[in-house]
Amino acid sequence: MTVPLRAALYLRVSTARQAEHDISIPDQRRQGEAYCAARGHQLVETYVEPGSTATNDRRPEFQRMIEAGSAKPAAFDIVLVHSFSRFFRDHFELEFYVRKLAKNGIKLISITQEIGDDPMHVMMRQMMALFDEYQSKENGKHTLRAMKENARQGFWNGSRPPIGYRIVAAEQRGAKIKKKLEIDPLHAETVRLIYRLALEGDGTSGPMGVKAIVSHLNARRIFTRDGGRWGIGQLHRVLTRTTYVGHHEFNKSSPKNGRKPAGEVVTIEVPPLIDQATFDAVQAHLRARNPKVTPARVVSGPTLLTGICFCAACGGAMTLRTGKGGRYRYYTCSTKARQGETGCKGRSVPMEKLDDLVAGHVEGRLLQPERLEEVLATVLDRRQERAERRREHIAELNRRAAEADLRLKRLYDAIESGVADLNDPALKDRIAGLKSIRDQAQAEAERTAAALESNSHQTITSAMVRKFAATARERIRIAGGGYRRDHLRALAQRVEVADGEVRIIGSKSNLLHTLAAASSARPATFAVRSSVPNWRPVGDSNPCYRRERAVSWASRRTGPSQGPVV
Repeated sequence: MTVPLRAALYLRVSTARQAEHDISIPDQRRQGEAYCAARGHQLVETYVEPGSTATNDRRPEFQRMIEAGSAKPAAFDIVLVHSFSRFFRDHFELEFYVRKLAKNGIKLISITQEIGDDPMHVMMRQMMALFDEYQSKENGKHTLRAMKENARQGFWNGSRPPIGYRIVAAEQRGAKIKKKLEIDPLHAETVRLIYRLALEGDGTSGPMGVKAIVSHLNARRIFTRDGGRWGIGQLHRVLTRTTYVGHHEFNKSSPKNGRKPAGEVVTIEVPPLIDQATFDAVQAHLRARNPKVTPARVVSGPTLLTGICFCAACGGAMTLRTGKGGRYRYYTCSTKARQGETGCKGRSVPMEKLDDLVAGHVEGRLLQPERLEEVLATVLDRRQERAERRREHIAELNRRAAEADLRLKRLYDAIESGVADLNDPALKDRIAGLKSIRDQAQAEAERTAAALESNSHQTITSAMVRKFAATARERIRIAGGGYRRDHLRALAQRVEVADGEVRIIGSKSNLLHTLAAASSARPATFAVRSSVPNWRPVGDSNPCYRRERAVSWASRRTGPSQGPVV
């Protein structure tokens, strides 16, 4: 008696939409079961892959099937597919997995493309795989072309929108409904809060980095759109997406090749959530905080202008150079130092002279009450505009919460009167959805109102400005000569040195928060980046550190060591 072959049936469709509408998979299952019944095969397992491409092997059910087929002993004898394109649309990957299964005695069979095992049939299978791969690439090319044209017309192509936006129907063309993005009032304020924290901080410090913002949001239970905790990469994407200034980029990256050429990127105009000036300022802060751009030794080193001083001609950093065995110290254009005069004609300025010039200008020009009030006027005006927008946002959130609550009451009335059945799953989902909208809107309104109330107490008066100016002028200098580096950098973030002038550039937002912190009951907090190496207290790659630490500790307890530290 012939033992029936054990068969595993693999079913796949390419898109989630096909899977949701049961397109193709039921037909593939029916034909597979009929094939097994006609030939006396025993169907032992069915693997269903809904909405997965066959151009790669990143498919959970496919990998589960391969794992079962590679086990000893194998769980089945043949793998059945409707056509080879259901298994793979890449001729190299198809042959790789066919041979991997064959090593364990398992054969791949196509219901609609039955071929043998001789060399001619193997060649036919490989040729069919090549045509399937070509057809897949052609389909992808035509689909992308249609999607790019759809994006050029300003419509959304169907992916999940960034947080702060939602998809709405724009117009109908035939059977298709074209969609666009609009601002989602439930989560828009979260995005604005993230940008405010990055640019201005929370009122107790200066601008916050990505990690600090993540901790701030999670500690205050300001979660993501899905109710989860924020992560560093997720938040960094929010801070760098041009979508939030009204320019969403479609087709900008490829999973295989990275960022695509600028000519292939299509920009979709969407309602802006953040103004361009705020976005540009945040990008400048991110670049400045990047350790690849500004290394730790620059931020925490002793030189006053290192890291913020640049050559106006070429944009290169002005770095420290010494002469006469260290007796003379200069700020010199690094481009000229590396490339000679072909890179930049360069310039060298005595360090003490440039330090005195910059610090003296900040002290004598910026730190005057009249000048401070003039500089901060536009910032305070923007804060007032932002407060008005917040009030409007709170009103919109309260309106949405009240509307959701009214709909819930209507549903409850329908249930009480017997018009609606509480056991209906659709009704339960509707009630849960309305409750979620109401609760999120109420929570967001409360958070926004609390932030508005907190900021309303930070009123900047002329007396505060005068006091800050006098205190800053006094504290910027160090007794015996020199300047306080952290105080200066809270007021000036970039110094450009040209032939006939020195330009000092600073952030008005940084200045405002420095003033607010200095005028509060807390000690003045300056918005200065810091980067200090953290040594491991126990064994690491530096074995001498533990001995030096022990000797240093002993010296503090018993006095200076009499022998050398080794």
